[in-house]
Amino acid sequence: QVQLVESGGGLVQAGGSLRLSCVASIRPFSRFAMGWFRQAPGKERESVAVIGGSGAITRYADAVKGRFTISRDNAKNTVYLQMNSLKPEDTAVYYCAGATSGSVSGPYNYWGQGTQVTVSS
Repeated sequence: QVQLVESGGGLVQAGGSLRLSCVASIRPFSRFAMGWFRQAPGKERESVAVIGGSGAITRYADAVKGRFTISRDNAKNTVYLQMNSLKPEDTAVYYCAGATSGSVSGPYNYWGQGTQVTVSS
């Protein structure tokens, strides 16, 4: 059974940083594109950052470019999201997802349970 388990969420003041981690049981991990998505209350889920299997390809939402960095450690089956200069509008539940197609464009067919990120002003 495939499992994606996120951690690292929490409450932080505006301007602060958080690092999210997602450990995936999918094999072989290096063949899966991985992504971070978020959903704020009353809003649709949106893509935040995605990364190809080797880590060479990354894409970011315009709203987080220059502030967030996605990375992966294939030896640890883990994908990370380093979030700096956080803003109140970054408040959302953050989800880790995996794409069996290997394409950063998806579709993303494996999802974690989500981790709450709250940024106070």
